[in-house]
Parts: sequence; C-alpha cells; structure tokens
Amino acid sequence: MNKIAECVWQLAEPIVTNLGLKLWDVEYVKEAGRWFLRVYIDKEGGVSIDDCEAVSRALDPVLDEADPIPTSYTFEVSSAGAERALRRPGDFAAFAGHLVEVRLYKAIGGRKEYVGNLISGDDDHVAIDIGGTEHRFDRSAVASVRLRLSF
Repeated sequence: MNKIAECVWQLAEPIVTNLGLKLWDVEYVKEAGRWFLRVYIDKEGGVSIDDCEAVSRALDPVLDEADPIPTSYTFEVSSAGAERALRRPGDFAAFAGHLVEVRLYKAIGGRKEYVGNLISGDDDHVAIDIGGTEHRFDRSAVASVRLRLSF
C-alpha cells in the first residue's frame, strides 16, 4: 500500500467503523492519465448505495481538511465486491477454502493465471489447491489474488 493510501486508511477507518461498516481496502491509482482514490467497504449482508453515500459524505470533509493528496483526483466509495481482491493476511484467513484466481507478473509453468481453492496467504506466500495439488507462489511474483465466483 502506498503512503497516500495508508494515510487515507488511517483517516477512513474510524469513520467507516462508526457507520457500522468494515474498511476493506484503499487504493490510490493512476488510470488513463487521471488519479483515483478508491475506498472499498464491506458489511455482513452486503453494501448498499446508501452505505457508499454515507461514507463518502462523512469522509469527504475529513479528506479536504487533512489534504493528504497534493493533486486533483477522483474520489470513489464502493463495495469490495463479490470478486474482491485479497491483499492482507487477514483477508486470506477469512477466505481460506474459497475459490480464488491468482495472477502472476510472469508466467510459471507457461501460465500467468491459476484458479484453485485458497489454502493460505501471508506477506511471503500464497498457496492454492488445484485438483488436490498444492501450488505455492512467492508474493513477490503475485500481481493479484481475487475471489472468484463459480456457478
């Protein structure tokens, strides 16, 4: 997590918690030449548009006052989503046994994407089960890990 995202996390977490929600992630990214600050929230039973609006209205003046971002950006609040990214050790623990997609920076075994049931994940490794075989990846090789829906 970059320094701006870490700062925003510190500002957002008490606000989100006070609204009865969980802060899932914060990202500050540049896409198509524009900067975006995205705050992802979660709650049991799912996040509504009203939840997103409540967080946005409560957090916006705090961000204006703290001014952690020196340039212009687009601020968004949304649900973590059904196919959410897993980043922190607690995320991996919460979703052990669930189907995930692991994307790698460089191909291993001729593939950059692996889909299997999450065994574990921490700051060093991610392990998934594919057909009864454990596949273990160094976190430095992993671009992303996301929950994956199966139908």
